[in-house]
Amino acid sequence: MKLLRYGPRGREKPGLLDAHGTIRDLSGLIDDIGPRTLDPEALRVLRALDPARLRAVDAGQRLGIPWSGIGKIVAIGLNYRDHAAEAGLPIPAEPVMFTKWTSCLNGPDDDVVEPIEASRLDWEVELGIVIGTRAADVPESAALEHVAGYCVANDVTDRAFQMERSGGQWSKGKGFDTFGPVGPWLVTADEVPDPQALSLWLDVNGERMQTGNTATMIFGCAQLVSYCSRMMTLEPGDLIITGTPPGVGMGKTPPRYLQTGDVMTLGIDGLGRQSQRLVARR
Repeated sequence: MKLLRYGPRGREKPGLLDAHGTIRDLSGLIDDIGPRTLDPEALRVLRALDPARLRAVDAGQRLGIPWSGIGKIVAIGLNYRDHAAEAGLPIPAEPVMFTKWTSCLNGPDDDVVEPIEASRLDWEVELGIVIGTRAADVPESAALEHVAGYCVANDVTDRAFQMERSGGQWSKGKGFDTFGPVGPWLVTADEVPDPQALSLWLDVNGERMQTGNTATMIFGCAQLVSYCSRMMTLEPGDLIITGTPPGVGMGKTPPRYLQTGDVMTLGIDGLGRQSQRLVARR
C-alpha cells in the first residue's frame, strides 16, 4: 500500500493511493495514519480494503508528511562510499549517527525556507525506513520484521553549520525548520521486497545532480535497524534516514549550493517523487 495524508497543513486527512494513481479517503475508517496504524495487524486490515469502495479525492490536493507521530528521526551519515570520498572523509567502520529534530519535518512538495544565517545550503536524497513495531536490541536477521515501510526523504543541510560552525554536532546544520521533506507516500514493506535494490536520484532546476542505488550502501537497512536498536529503543512511527549517494553540492568542483528560487526534485524507484522550492524567509 501507499499510505498518505492530504489537505492543508495541520488538518491533513488519511488516505491511500490506488493502483490508478487516485487518492482514496480513509477518514471514515481511521482518524489518522500514525503509530497505531503501522502495527502489522492494522496494516493487514487496511490492505484488505477495496480502494474502489473508498471516496476518491479531488486531484491537486496538497500532500503532507505521510504519517503522524514521528517520535524521533535517526539519520545516518557517510553511508555510501562515493559520498564519503567526495566529502573527503574516511569510510566509517560503524554507522555514523546524528539526529534531525522533528520540527524540521515538511511535506514532500512544501517550500524549504532559508534560515536567517543560511550560507551553503545543500541537498541529499535518502531512503527512509519507517518503524512499525517496537525494536530494542533486535538481531540483524529479524530487524526488517520491525519495519512498516519505506519513503523518500531529503536531508536538506546547511554545510556551514554542519562543518565550520557545528562544534562537532552535525544536527546543527541538519535540523532547521523545513529541512526534512518526507513523502509523498509511506510504501508498506510488502511492496518493497528488497530495500537494497532501489535507485535514487535528485535534480536541481532540472539538472541531474545525484544518481545512486541502495545496493551500494555501506550498511544496509537490516544492519541499520539492528544497530540503532542497540543504541535506543525504536518506537512505531520513528524514522531512520539512511544516507545519501554522491552528487551533493559540497562535492562538486567548485562546490555548488542552493540559491533562492532553486527547485529540488528527487525520487526513489517505487516510492514516489517530491519537489521543493527554496524560498527566502519572510
